[in-house]
Amino acid sequence: MSPKLRPDLAIIAALIAPKARVLDIGCGDGDLLQWLRDYQRVDGRGIEINQELVYRAIARGIPVIQGDVVSDLQHYPDQSYDFVVLSQTLQTMSDPKRVLEELVRIGKQAIVSVPNFGHWKNRLQLLVRGKMPVTRTLSYEWYDTPNIHFCTITDFVILAERLGITIEDRVVVNANGEKTRFTGHGFKANLFGQQGVFLLSKK
Repeated sequence: MSPKLRPDLAIIAALIAPKARVLDIGCGDGDLLQWLRDYQRVDGRGIEINQELVYRAIARGIPVIQGDVVSDLQHYPDQSYDFVVLSQTLQTMSDPKRVLEELVRIGKQAIVSVPNFGHWKNRLQLLVRGKMPVTRTLSYEWYDTPNIHFCTITDFVILAERLGITIEDRVVVNANGEKTRFTGHGFKANLFGQQGVFLLSKK
């Protein structure tokens, strides 16, 4: 039996074709890439800014380089990968718009997952307590969070539309890891989904 992946990573893995060329950006210690290598036989590479996580990925036999996404992605040729993955990282980027444009340039398809700051529990905490929400998905306090661009599922869909990016598939993931597809700007998805996972392309 294959090891269990984080819910959004399991959804991402299911979207990637066997033997594909994959670039995982902000890959951490290589959990997704190792799973894809072992069970999908992909040709995978990773970029990670945290040197300790890079060492841990390399120790697992995963080819990962240390790099800064915003400055480094411009050096990759167009359509050089079948899939480019960015999981739970876009909201930490200094220029998420530019990063999103680079993802669909480098990859024939891009897969992006984002935490949903519009979830009803976050709204309730802000309304009732008057404080920035802290939840299982968003576990940081406001003063030590790496999240610098707070984004809802609806915000992400609108940005993709403005950039002329095609959303080929869109799902929300709840607290139990269950996924639900949605259409449009996803009013209900934006209220009840804790994470969004999007399959993107630039035609």
